[in-house]
Amino acid sequence: MTDQSPLFTPVRLGDIALANRIVMAPMTRSRAPGGVPTALMAEYYAQRAGAGLIVTEGTSPSANGLGYTDIPGLFTPAMVEGWRAVAQAVHAKGGRIVAQVMHTGRIGHPDNMGGLPVVGPSAFAAAGQMFTATGPKDHPVPHALTEAEIEALVADYAAAARNAVAAGLDGVELHAANGYLPNQFLAPNANTRTDRWGGNIEGRARFVLAALDAMVAAIGPGHVGIRLSPGNPFNDIRDEALEATYAHLFAELGRRDFAFLHLFGTQPGFDVPALAARLAGKALILNGGYDRDRAEADLAAGRGAAIAFGTSFLANPDLPERLARRAPLNPPDSASFYGGGAKGYTDYPTLAA
Repeated sequence: MTDQSPLFTPVRLGDIALANRIVMAPMTRSRAPGGVPTALMAEYYAQRAGAGLIVTEGTSPSANGLGYTDIPGLFTPAMVEGWRAVAQAVHAKGGRIVAQVMHTGRIGHPDNMGGLPVVGPSAFAAAGQMFTATGPKDHPVPHALTEAEIEALVADYAAAARNAVAAGLDGVELHAANGYLPNQFLAPNANTRTDRWGGNIEGRARFVLAALDAMVAAIGPGHVGIRLSPGNPFNDIRDEALEATYAHLFAELGRRDFAFLHLFGTQPGFDVPALAARLAGKALILNGGYDRDRAEADLAAGRGAAIAFGTSFLANPDLPERLARRAPLNPPDSASFYGGGAKGYTDYPTLAA
């Protein structure tokens, strides 16, 4: 496949060399019973190894972070072995893959975690419901983490990063977006603490930065990215001081060494070039409703280093080839997004089929 488009030029994100600038975005698929990746998952990711980089579905660093049904983890030997098979399958096709490390925090239900309590920065339930094996249930009031439990979770993030590398994955992405645990610490409606993990913007940002620092210390900055979604209200996140929150966070990130920043779902008014200027030297992955033309325009303008595609990659295992040839795309089957088997997962046709 040859193309003069900037989408098809190589790039480095930290120490990870990408053959092209097309990234497969992380997408929960709920096909890992017991949190252990399966052979079917290895097939699914290997089918999509034409991406310059695959970011896996959200993968928990601890048992109390598996808030959704059948999402994977990275904290037991069986999970590491499952991810090893995924990494080998992707690498055999010439791809690169990093694990998105996601603790769901208060977005979960004990029914999905073997009875373990849902945890969060403070004892405030998220609005809405969580799908369980017995149907939708209201999000419960989370257990407010103690300081000792917070420190243990930070260590769990570091251990997940080490486990990812031990499994042969190319690195990790800290999921600090979309209303999950690090984002909950950032948001004043989810974090009402008065200790050093809350109380003001500096305190609320401490967990995100501590988790990132721990992962970087564990496996090196060239293999660690972070995902943020400034202003995205998903999973009941609200922040009336949004600009001040992210001004502080980006200032702190600018002082740190890491491989990439993955931006998703930013609200209007967050100017990507301005963010990039604050993070000089950091590679940006842009995400959110891209097609080929918009992706090329943003790459050509220097707004980002790579572009992530979500549901279009879900339904098109050969998406890079289709983009290069401007071929039609398979429509995604939303009924099979979460759970199930091969249907709507590994059976989407390719152009060569």
